[in-house]
Amino acid sequence: MIRKKKILFLSSWFPIPADNGSKLRIYNLLRGLSIYYDVTLISFDDNPTTDKNSGEIKSICNEVKTIPVRRFNPKSFKAGLGFLSLTPRAFIDTYSYEMEQRIKDTIAAKEPDLVIASQLGTAVYRQSFKRQPALFEEVEIGLYYDLYKNAGSSKKRLRNRLTWMKHRRYLANLVRSYQSCTVVSDREKELLQIIHPNNTITKVIPNCVNINDYQEVRENPQSDMLIFTGSFTYYPNYEAIIWFIENVFPRVQAYCPLIKLMITGNQGSRPVPPLANVTLTGFVEDVRPLIARSSISVVPIISGGGTRLKILEAMALHTPVVTTRKGAEGLDVTHGLNILLAETPDEFAGNIINLLNDPDKRQKQANNAFQLVQEKYEWSGVMPRFINWVESTINLHNSKYSGSY
Repeated sequence: MIRKKKILFLSSWFPIPADNGSKLRIYNLLRGLSIYYDVTLISFDDNPTTDKNSGEIKSICNEVKTIPVRRFNPKSFKAGLGFLSLTPRAFIDTYSYEMEQRIKDTIAAKEPDLVIASQLGTAVYRQSFKRQPALFEEVEIGLYYDLYKNAGSSKKRLRNRLTWMKHRRYLANLVRSYQSCTVVSDREKELLQIIHPNNTITKVIPNCVNINDYQEVRENPQSDMLIFTGSFTYYPNYEAIIWFIENVFPRVQAYCPLIKLMITGNQGSRPVPPLANVTLTGFVEDVRPLIARSSISVVPIISGGGTRLKILEAMALHTPVVTTRKGAEGLDVTHGLNILLAETPDEFAGNIINLLNDPDKRQKQANNAFQLVQEKYEWSGVMPRFINWVESTINLHNSKYSGSY
């Protein structure tokens, strides 16, 4: 009997329930890896009430270990010391020695063939598994780069420039310590080339969906309902919805007074301007029925990196999408065919009004978008590329240390 190779997967998010984009990606990667590998998961516990021993997680991971998450406190003593360090202070403040030790203990017991560190939140523990072959999964640079490039005031530009320079240096050194890495889009790959020009070990593995997970949802769309999905704990989501409520939604209301906007996701302590017909649902365990029930999904993102799973989810549910070019960044979409793109408030509102006025156009765009997801953003088509990249990373390490590389 052939022994399954062993993967140690490190996650910043416990993947169940898969109620945000990061969790969806992690869950689907684990589900794909479990077919070929013996997978051990060590995850930060971002929701203490979740059952960590559910059959769903046990079906894809042979062993699951969790560590309490440490949230960044910019006013803490450790964060203050970070101003004097070359390491970004958020990583200094949130560093968990419990996670470090748990990784070391697991490696000693399991001797994995590969460590996969998902996102920066776990990639920073590289010293804990420095002797193991490792893959940095989903390097994201766009958020930090955009904050630096799009800062308004001189004071903010200076602060963001210093933050970018620190992150750039730190990320370059961190990426260099990994055998390989993945990014979600060509743009992220280009940004990675900026900070690490000699990098040739990067693979684009886009965000995807499992269409079967969405075909079971059956709802009748409401002709007067818009939806925005996204937690305010991710600042670009909060920035986006404030821009939309202040600049776009009143324009749509002027034309269609009965139009409603539903906002899902953890609001945290961030306020939203009071406006008629705006509903904040807070956290929703399963957002799919709400998306399918809406006539249009709005994604007014104006900063950040990566690609938007909220767009792919809406497309998989046959809900038309209106977004900014930034929101659609990294996705192979075509304006007017499978999505509508806008930059100004007038353009955004105009696109919404045009779709509201034309049910046939809404249906045609939704059908085209669903076809796009089937062809390019379905995990069954992309997962083999990820598995091949995992195997290549293991083989690269083995050949290097066998003297044949």
